[in-house]
Amino acid sequence: MPQAIRFQAPRSARPPKQAASSSRVGDALSIAEQQGLLSGGRTLTLRGRMPSLLVEQAKKKTGIQSDSKLIEAALANIVVADEYADWLLAQQGTVSRDLELEF
Repeated sequence: MPQAIRFQAPRSARPPKQAASSSRVGDALSIAEQQGLLSGGRTLTLRGRMPSLLVEQAKKKTGIQSDSKLIEAALANIVVADEYADWLLAQQGTVSRDLELEF
């Protein structure tokens, strides 16, 4: 019986997971900056207790080492997050079942 041949890209051709995450975080920070959300002085102190493993993994995944920068990136990601999935789910039931789509 012939064996199935699977193609697997060489490791060097695959982008590391950190790069994709770092890029996404960078995009969120860039959009937040364009919207003026990062302008002005750093006047607010934000504190919180976090599980150390969560912080460690977030820093590892994003490449951010500063606690302040990590919190800033997380907040920017929340603010500029794409809300398409929420919108799409909210559309359920808005089109009549009787609508003919001509497939």
